[in-house]
Amino acid sequence: MRKLVYFIASTLDGFVAGPDGSDPTGPGGFWSPSEDYVQHLVEEYPETLPGPARAALGVTAEGTHFDTVVEGRKSYEVGLAANVTNAYAHLKHLVFSRTLTESPDPGVELVADDPAATVRELKREGGKDIWLVGGGELAGALYGEIDRVIIKLSPLTIGSGIPFFGRTKVFAPNAWELIDHTILKTGAAFLTYDRASGTPQSSSR
Repeated sequence: MRKLVYFIASTLDGFVAGPDGSDPTGPGGFWSPSEDYVQHLVEEYPETLPGPARAALGVTAEGTHFDTVVEGRKSYEVGLAANVTNAYAHLKHLVFSRTLTESPDPGVELVADDPAATVRELKREGGKDIWLVGGGELAGALYGEIDRVIIKLSPLTIGSGIPFFGRTKVFAPNAWELIDHTILKTGAAFLTYDRASGTPQSSSR
């Protein structure tokens, strides 16, 4: 069965975005990705690069990890603010929102239903894994459905911001097993964890 994979950049102190929720690696962001970081994405996770970056870097590879991306409204609106209506036109793209009533792009499907129930349906479909791009609030809502976490760990601390699972997730410890890691020369790390065997998936509702 397909996995839900939370593939996300994080600071050393556990924040996935600054206090305003803006993209930490975008224009004016607090983390300027190094050349080896970008190259690792191109080689290993090309489908996670947004369309404008793929075009600028000449990336056409389909990728081997994901064919579907899910994100929350606030995360999606970061792209809209930059006039990008669909950053992942090369993937099936779902945005969870109860306030957006009309999709700004024909390639973006708006979903007002329960995120956990929707993801469980997606998992039963055929295909590659499902990429949870963010933000933290949606990750918190899908906490019990996440099968794998891939942390793009930046060598930075910022003190405050949007936490890894948002600001409202209740206390619910889960164990994870490190299954892969790549440490880059410039200090960033890619850490892959699977939910530990025998660890029950917590309710996300």
